[in-house]
Amino acid sequence: MDTIAEHGPALGVAPLCRALDVPRATLYRVWHRERNRVQSRPRPKPARALSDDERQAVLDVLHEPRFVDEPPAQVYATLLDEERYLCSERTMYRILEAEGEVRERRNQLEHPPYARAELLATGPNEVWSWDITKLKGPVKWTYFYLYVILDIFSRYTVGWMVAARESAALAKRLISESCAKQEIVREQLTLHADRGSSMRSKCVAQLLGDLGVTKTHSRPHVSNDNPFSESQFKTLKYRPEFPARFGCIQDARAFCVDFFAWYNSGHHHSALGWLTPEDIHYGRGAQRVETRQHVLDIAYNVHPERFVRKAPQAPQLPEAVWINPPAPKTTDQEDSPIDKTPCGVQS
Repeated sequence: MDTIAEHGPALGVAPLCRALDVPRATLYRVWHRERNRVQSRPRPKPARALSDDERQAVLDVLHEPRFVDEPPAQVYATLLDEERYLCSERTMYRILEAEGEVRERRNQLEHPPYARAELLATGPNEVWSWDITKLKGPVKWTYFYLYVILDIFSRYTVGWMVAARESAALAKRLISESCAKQEIVREQLTLHADRGSSMRSKCVAQLLGDLGVTKTHSRPHVSNDNPFSESQFKTLKYRPEFPARFGCIQDARAFCVDFFAWYNSGHHHSALGWLTPEDIHYGRGAQRVETRQHVLDIAYNVHPERFVRKAPQAPQLPEAVWINPPAPKTTDQEDSPIDKTPCGVQS
């Protein structure tokens, strides 16, 4: 900077900055700071400011028992009615703030911390996700309610229902019938849902307790905590044949009959290696992969030149599915002695 300052007027600022690889903006900023550098000194007290005795008098009035719980606006108005003027309302606030006595007096709502559910499924009927979505009725402000229970490992719809209202009793019936149909035993299943009224209802909680089903809930306002149900609802409503409105509840049920039959047995899901949910849920996935691999092997043997990099491989079956997988460990955590003890080993 000193070189540029010394030779800049003679040689020009721009050529010197290019030669020294110094941005001109940086140079001008330094020059501006040097020109405007002043010694720091305390701010002088304005002539119109209250004296220390006057500030203390205002503070004493604000601390009087009759004013101790009143805002400065009320104190200011009361003093004027008493034909007294000490200072402005804003000055009262400044004095209180300087003493650390300005705060929110009302109790503020504090949301409790919600732990995110970390759920792992390594096979069908280990973790189910369920939710309710609205289907538009024949006229404005009319809706039908679609209840859906989904197995997150296979994406198989184990139960669904279209009703005219959202009801905990209907949800209880659907869950009970789905568990019976899938032959769920105690301590086998975890049922995950958001925090809707039906999901958190007492009768549903009692049913799950009787069935030995563990229940978990999403965190408030976190849609990613229930991604599988949300994704399925999007697939439903993005179908080309999905109508803008349903004429009656029978129309909605008829549409859902066709949709879920296609979704379970005809929809090749990308997360399932392009197999159908029904294949994965009922254990036909390995056979499907073997058949596909046989077809690909024949194609490769006939025309190997068409496969440039390697022989084609059929997509493999999913091994595990998570809702909120745990965060990966950092290097420090992996090297910590706690993780290396036998107690940290997972079978």
